Amino acid sequence: MTHVLQNVVFPLDRDPDLLPLYADPETWSVIDEEPVRVSNRAHLGNILSRTSARIVSGRRVSLGTYFNAFPASYWQHWTSVREVRLTVRTTGPATILVYRSNGSGIRQRVEDREVTGSAETSFDLSLTEYSGGGWIWFDVVADEKSAVLESAVWTTEQGPARDGKASLGITTYNKPDYCVETLQALADAPEALELVDRIFLVDQGTQLVADQAGFDEAAVRLGETLSVIRQPNLGGSGGFARAMHETLQRPESDFVQLLDDDVRLEPESLRRSIVFGQYATTPILVGGHMFDLLDRPRLHGWAEVVDEDPFMWRNLYQEKMPHDFGVANLRQSPLLHMRMDADYNGWWMCLIPVAAIREVGLSLPAFIKWDDAEFCLRAGEAGFPTVSLPGVALWHVAWVNKDDTIDWQAYFHARNRIVAGLLHSNAPRGGRLLVHSRRVDLKHLMMMQYYPTALRARALRDVLSGPAHMRKNLGTAMPDARALAAEYPETVVHRDPSVVLHSRKGRRVYKQHKQHEYDSPTGMLLRWFTASTLIKHWLHQPDPANVAQPEVEFGKDDAHWWRLPAFDSALVSSADGSGKNVYTRDRAKFRRMLLDTVRLHRQLRRRWPQLQKEYREALPELVSEAAWQHTFEEQS
Repeated sequence: MTHVLQNVVFPLDRDPDLLPLYADPETWSVIDEEPVRVSNRAHLGNILSRTSARIVSGRRVSLGTYFNAFPASYWQHWTSVREVRLTVRTTGPATILVYRSNGSGIRQRVEDREVTGSAETSFDLSLTEYSGGGWIWFDVVADEKSAVLESAVWTTEQGPARDGKASLGITTYNKPDYCVETLQALADAPEALELVDRIFLVDQGTQLVADQAGFDEAAVRLGETLSVIRQPNLGGSGGFARAMHETLQRPESDFVQLLDDDVRLEPESLRRSIVFGQYATTPILVGGHMFDLLDRPRLHGWAEVVDEDPFMWRNLYQEKMPHDFGVANLRQSPLLHMRMDADYNGWWMCLIPVAAIREVGLSLPAFIKWDDAEFCLRAGEAGFPTVSLPGVALWHVAWVNKDDTIDWQAYFHARNRIVAGLLHSNAPRGGRLLVHSRRVDLKHLMMMQYYPTALRARALRDVLSGPAHMRKNLGTAMPDARALAAEYPETVVHRDPSVVLHSRKGRRVYKQHKQHEYDSPTGMLLRWFTASTLIKHWLHQPDPANVAQPEVEFGKDDAHWWRLPAFDSALVSSADGSGKNVYTRDRAKFRRMLLDTVRLHRQLRRRWPQLQKEYREALPELVSEAAWQHTFEEQS
């Protein structure tokens, strides 16, 4: 029996930014070790359907792209499949060339065939030489007449290790338009729906998805596959826990596929993730990559890890991310040919085996932040690794125009990172986690950001109170954090067009590649800078003139922690560019909060072994299905 592993697909959106992710008709060269586009021959009119495209006479189109190359190294490493067949259907005179790469991105020709008329051409390919990395793809070159790539598919005769379907869990809070678009995309993709048991749409908002235009039509098309669940806002962790809980009641489901709400889905990616999960030698979590919804060829994450010290998440090769496929496509990006192993995957798109949930429990009652990383670490420790699979991705609103470390989410950033460290860090007393956490507080204080500092202090107090607080304040921590903002004028974004704010000394602009003496201080200079700034802010009151009117103005990208402390007040552009925030030094708040952070971090360090024992002993109950079911019933 033939099993389809991957279909070659094309976008139906007439969006030229999308094309490089699916087909590469351009000619490239290399100058000074950087890819350079020599010619641009991309024409959206040559996309004929979801599976077919025209290759103009005398031209060459490569399918060595993010969505249409085959990630051979991942299939070799994580499955027992060792033979795949590439079948290409064409019309017209053409040459089909099959290539492979290794983990260094070096291209090698595998085979080529000339075809005429209506042809179905197959290539049998071995998956035995890709342990370190590598892809397989094909190019089509049209002869004297234009040719048409009718379809192409990657298949195997080998059966999967498990054949259960997946239930989808979409958690939403007031994003009904995005959700309806996702449901419509699923209804338009029968090949993906074949592998879907149920779609659990967990609506936690006040702007209901069921009231959105287009929902009724999508619901009719999806029929009993769609189940809409209403519940209070329990955050991402509560919404996804509900999807896990509902999936556990479905014997037809071997997996739950978690999806965020503010995304645009590539249905073929959904299908691929489920198939990969079915073929994995042992049950694994299959994560999808994240492209920027507002800059669609830009990839923001390839494989994410949590460093043991200082217990913080990051991208592998973070300095190379985000990667813009409009600037350098897959064939021109050697780094992306390496097999990269992840510690976790964001829950914008993550397939989780039901077997893992039954063994390690549901998500931590964290509301938001670190719930995905903590679950993946917990699953990994139990023998369920996470694979971030290339060719599986969606588009999500990126964080470029956000700074959630200084809004109400600062509480969850601080608390959940420390809780995750208590649960999973093996470093004595958390290693450098607490040192790093204290530094974050000091930076906020030096930047006159008293609101996030207050939230972080609240977070540390809650951690010190013990694990029971997590479920107790699951539904209240967020509104309480937002309410606290009223006490801090810095949180007000000034947008009134009739009132133009000005600073006394004008805007400070820093050239991108010319660094100031303190850009950025390190080593002994950093210690001197920090100590002198803290002493100055402790001893001296701000100039009343700078309190009455901001002393200087900064753009968001220039407002670094080593620049703002030199001033008594500053006018700073908000992250989304919609207005400005005013930061003003307050000696009384600074003194009180500085003492708080020193004292709280000292207590955490002293009590770390005991807290670690308490949280680890409480974990099974915190994440149990029974505890979550009680929460759902209590909140209903």
